[in-house]
Amino acid sequence: MRALMTVSAIGVLAMSAPALAETKCTVGQLMEFPVTMVGLKPMVTATVDGHEARFTIDSGAFYSTISPGTAAELGLHLSSAPAGFHLRGIGGEATNTHVGTVKTLSVAGHDFHNVQFLVAGSEVGGAGLLGQNFLGLADVEYDLAGGVVRLMRSHDCDRANLAYWVAVGKPVSELSIEPLLDARNHTKGTVTLDGTKIDATFDTGAGQTLLSTTAAARAGVRPNSPGVTPAGYSRGLGRKFVQTWIGTFNELTIGDEKIQKIRLRFGDMSDGGFDMLIGADFFLSHRVYVDNHRHRLFFTYNGGPVFDLKTRLPAAESGTDAPPAAQPVASASATPAAVPTGAPMTAEAFARRGAAETSRRDFAAALADLDRATTLAPDDADYRYRRAVILTESGKLPAARADVDRALTLRPGHVDALMLRATLRFMARDRDGARADLDAISAAVAKPADVRLALANRYSSLGAEAAAIEQLDQWIAAHPDDSRLPGALNSRCWARTMANVAIDDAIADCNRSLRLRPHIAATFDSRGLAYLRRGDLDHAAKDFEAALAIDPKMAWSLYGRGIVRSRGGDKVGSDSDIAAAVAIRPGIASQAEHYGIRP
Repeated sequence: MRALMTVSAIGVLAMSAPALAETKCTVGQLMEFPVTMVGLKPMVTATVDGHEARFTIDSGAFYSTISPGTAAELGLHLSSAPAGFHLRGIGGEATNTHVGTVKTLSVAGHDFHNVQFLVAGSEVGGAGLLGQNFLGLADVEYDLAGGVVRLMRSHDCDRANLAYWVAVGKPVSELSIEPLLDARNHTKGTVTLDGTKIDATFDTGAGQTLLSTTAAARAGVRPNSPGVTPAGYSRGLGRKFVQTWIGTFNELTIGDEKIQKIRLRFGDMSDGGFDMLIGADFFLSHRVYVDNHRHRLFFTYNGGPVFDLKTRLPAAESGTDAPPAAQPVASASATPAAVPTGAPMTAEAFARRGAAETSRRDFAAALADLDRATTLAPDDADYRYRRAVILTESGKLPAARADVDRALTLRPGHVDALMLRATLRFMARDRDGARADLDAISAAVAKPADVRLALANRYSSLGAEAAAIEQLDQWIAAHPDDSRLPGALNSRCWARTMANVAIDDAIADCNRSLRLRPHIAATFDSRGLAYLRRGDLDHAAKDFEAALAIDPKMAWSLYGRGIVRSRGGDKVGSDSDIAAAVAIRPGIASQAEHYGIRP
């Protein structure tokens, strides 16, 4: 495939290097990406053939990718990938891989022509991923806390410490990494977990650090070990969700840095072939320089928890939060030190740092930085929106509403701001206002847009099942291999059942969902209600029993089983089930009556 770009196309900017030990060693900047953290995703804004799009900076992707839905939304020309070529990652294999060609990709002030992306797999945040065919062209500096990623070049630095931002004599951790080609275009090194050597991939595209179940077992921790707790589900490019757990380990050593009494998330990553993905949570708490030429990685500690265990992973059904991880402690050879990222001077720099602080849930610092950004640029809609996000997370809803209203006055078509205002209006019981915002988003975005899945969920929460079905029809058609497809099929099964339309199609949706992802309580619950709508009490009862065997507190299955028992003449059993359902979900009886679901 044609390379994404060449280093010779980018100018070199000289930089000072106070930490470099060799007097001849110099470091130059090739390119700087302003990065905004969205959750735990480092995002860079680009234009694709004139359409603005955000990409995740993903050091764990061997090649840059775009999902099929986004490729359709952007109108990319697709050609077949080489015979037998496929992508593998968390969640298994991504099928039906194609190559999409972007005529002009503009990013960080540079234009690149006839750029190729792999087109396959699930939507994983933004328009796609900028991977190692982009990042591996030179050295890379990751300063996610400072809101920037840089492509770098170094000369005559064979024995130098390349953490140039640290004063001479200050401690820096170093780790040997594999050559890119040997590591199949990944940044890989060996770390030690409770005395066990673990192959670790440094992956900014993975929001949270994740250990494989086999690697965790080698270190003595398994899903059934004492103190291990379920932690929801994770997903990647593949078609499946991966169940995860959180366990406690004594010590993780990465280069010269040691982290003791550490809690780590682990799950089945056998499909992807990874022992450990060191994710964006680590990069937020460290500043990292990857010396691809000499196969070394340098990093310094920024402060705060190293691994994020509070932000929820995408869940197939539900997730469990866990306490924060331990912080690095001093080792005999090197002590991690606080690292200044440089004081922001512009509104954009304050906003990017505020986004990173939001990702780390430091809302007070984030709000202070967004206050500075909006003071410097009061008419920037995006800064108003970002501050509204922080205010919402902090529970300051009137102030959040004022900011999001101002953002939409400045830019009426701001999709993220419309979605946030719809949420705020729903919370304030302004259902008509929330519906108006959702309708505005639906009219503004392309048919294959990924946001239609979120729209469907919001419409369902308003009881607007017909609108939800319309969104799901469009999303499902454009995302045939997405890991969220089983959940979307279940959502359409549920919406059709609640609306009492196309019940046979609803059952077919649930059947397909369960083939793709068996043993999900919510899908049995949906199908049971669909069978109940159809009057098939035997199949309804079996599905309610299956749902309750997985989740005994599934309120709709209790209520549905109560109806089945009532129609079968079992008043005592019916009364017991319905009472239990009402205890779990007090409004369920009136909701069922609204939809015409009666004993």
